[in-house]
Amino acid sequence: VHDARGELARLFRDMWELGKPIVARVRGYALAGGFGLACACDLVVCSDDARFGTPEIDVGLWPFMITVPLTRSMPPKRALELMMTGRRVGAAEAERIGFVHRVVPADELDAAVDELTAVLAAKSPVVMKLGRDSFYGAWDQAAEDALRLLHPLLSVTSTTEDAAEGITAFVEKRPPAWKGR
Repeated sequence: VHDARGELARLFRDMWELGKPIVARVRGYALAGGFGLACACDLVVCSDDARFGTPEIDVGLWPFMITVPLTRSMPPKRALELMMTGRRVGAAEAERIGFVHRVVPADELDAAVDELTAVLAAKSPVVMKLGRDSFYGAWDQAAEDALRLLHPLLSVTSTTEDAAEGITAFVEKRPPAWKGR
């Protein structure tokens, strides 16, 4: 049983190490592990009828495995309040708190997610991977350590074929044709 509970932690690590954007599409209830799974995604789009919460406390449990994605997706004391009270929050409050990035009417949810993923897919895949990986790599580091990690990546990114293509496309006023290199 103990090892099985570690599967969620492994899933979160795999998500953060994927190297590609992950967009959560939430309609209805996202409670307990579902809430943590949504928060582990890079971006969250939800319907206006979505509800989020950590009801574990109400049955004598604590949401240990989702503490990390929750505290990294909203102010930590807000996450603590939700974990301590078991209170559920609606879509509008979730957006105000900051762990939801966009709220849309339920009948527009699929279109909104499709639109966002199309925008992300239109970006340079190599730069998206480098940028996303650096974001998570620098997250918990002290500022000085984070800058040491990020500084060389500026040089790496600027020497990619996609950077050259992006600058050329900008000058020529045309969409870039990314190569992913």
